[in-house]
Amino acid sequence: MRKKFLLLSLLPLGVSQLLFAQRYYLFVGSYNQDKSKAGIYIYRFNPGDGTVQAASAVSQVLNPAYLVPSADGHYLYACTEAQTPGAGSVTSYSFNPETGEAVWRSSQPAGGENPVYITEHNSRRWLAVANYTGGCAAVLPVKDGYIGKAAQVLVFRDSSLTDRQRSSHVHSAVLDPTHRFLLLPDLGADKIRCFSFDADNAQPLQPATPPFTATVPGSGPRHFTFHPRLPLAYCIEELSGMVSVYRYGNGRLDSLQRITAHYTRRKGDNYGGADIHTSPDGRFLYVSTRMDENIIVTYAIDPVSGLLRKIAHQSAGGNHPRNFVIDPTGRYLLVANQMSNNIVVFERNVQTGLLKRTGTELTMPAPSCLQIKAY
Repeated sequence: MRKKFLLLSLLPLGVSQLLFAQRYYLFVGSYNQDKSKAGIYIYRFNPGDGTVQAASAVSQVLNPAYLVPSADGHYLYACTEAQTPGAGSVTSYSFNPETGEAVWRSSQPAGGENPVYITEHNSRRWLAVANYTGGCAAVLPVKDGYIGKAAQVLVFRDSSLTDRQRSSHVHSAVLDPTHRFLLLPDLGADKIRCFSFDADNAQPLQPATPPFTATVPGSGPRHFTFHPRLPLAYCIEELSGMVSVYRYGNGRLDSLQRITAHYTRRKGDNYGGADIHTSPDGRFLYVSTRMDENIIVTYAIDPVSGLLRKIAHQSAGGNHPRNFVIDPTGRYLLVANQMSNNIVVFERNVQTGLLKRTGTELTMPAPSCLQIKAY
């Protein structure tokens, strides 16, 4: 026993925490289009072999487009009434890791139509939400899982080159590693907006300096992620099918690289860049593209510069890979294919970054978002 304790004490803190974690849960949102049908699915996830086991499902929720479990694991927050004309809400649930069940706790208007992304500030007192059709972002207070009315709604009225860009479409709301800044990729305006975030202020958001970074006209920035160690950030552009690499510091983005996220490039093709995540060790970046390709692209990340080198691409295992997630151990990558109504589990080689299908696959209507949390 003493030898075992000594061995565990020599492991990095994150690894030892994962070893002691008793449960992993996979949370799935879906575009159910009908409140009487299940909209959130909850599974127990086995990090040993990548298999899943159904735990529970939640109905009386309409089109949960994006989910995020709270940092303490006690609550689940969701963008709800997405893709619903004239509507949009944010909903919270209490989550019991003993039973795997989620119970409705509160709901508030999202501040705009079609909420598509939600995040929790590390103060645990605020939620930030991106409203795509409403062209706005909102921050809502939260306490003990109860969501209050929006304290601040920022509406943007910009446009850019294409028909999809006749108005602002804020597609994600991502806090930087310090949680001092909130970044808002605006697909409609070809801007990545940035606001300082003061959790002690009644209206937490103030424009940063500079207040936005302009992207290539017609690119349509969509989802955004930070490197886990280096001062770098990566953005997938939905309309161009490109990934942009930025050096990041105190709310400022400086462009370093722009690289394709597609396999073929033919005039008239549509690429539909969708989701983007780095591996937990920071060695690899993954991107999904939809439309004419439906692939997952793998990039190696230079350990010094953070620049990308494309090393592989492969089928997402379905149609329209809207969202994907890498589990906390880094061993598995799960893809939600919205149009083919399936979730595919890939094993991830942590040394090479390459993916292979495990054979585990889930079927459900229009999966929109995946999250995995260790308990």
